[in-house]
Amino acid sequence: MDEPRYAIYFVPPAGASEWAQLTREPRKYGFHATLKAPFHLLPPLTEADLTAELERFAAIPRTLPAIEPAIRPLAQFIAVVAAEPSLALDRLAADGVMAFDRFRRPLTSHEREQRLGAGLSERQIENLDRWGYPYVFEDFRFHLTLTGSIDAERRASILALLQARFDDIDGGHSLPITQLALVRQDARSTPFRVVGQAALTAVRSGQ
Repeated sequence: MDEPRYAIYFVPPAGASEWAQLTREPRKYGFHATLKAPFHLLPPLTEADLTAELERFAAIPRTLPAIEPAIRPLAQFIAVVAAEPSLALDRLAADGVMAFDRFRRPLTSHEREQRLGAGLSERQIENLDRWGYPYVFEDFRFHLTLTGSIDAERRASILALLQARFDDIDGGHSLPITQLALVRQDARSTPFRVVGQAALTAVRSGQ
């Protein structure tokens, strides 16, 4: 029987346009950027405990990131990424990986083997074994996935299409990271749903 999985995401405000065919696969996870990758809860911890930790974590004063979004190809898919590196965003992601790890049930051998099949580096394997996910800390890259896997011969034309549409929607505005979402997936075949949100606390000037 499937058990719920939880994750900590940044979910941008509603209103972005949707391309049904291209985004069918990523829509299972929602339009989001991962800060703590999906995991099963470690008993006896509960969703209420996880919600309380999200609120505690969000209440810590910090420099809130704001990125300039850009459309880029990532491996076989296309995503919205930060046009320039952001130390504040990297710190937020790293803090989240560590803060929520005590809630994570260790990977099963099957889950680990599935991840190893992606051809990970030695450092990514170490991350996988310690944190349950290979793409953390130095290997973290903020991204909001727009498409599923796209054949190489189609990638350039689809990238141009999405770039043109994105330019119409975005208009060169920055994307502030001001809140985090707790999401739950009740079974592997079902979408992730937001079950809690918490506004991040900005550090006051002079602190």
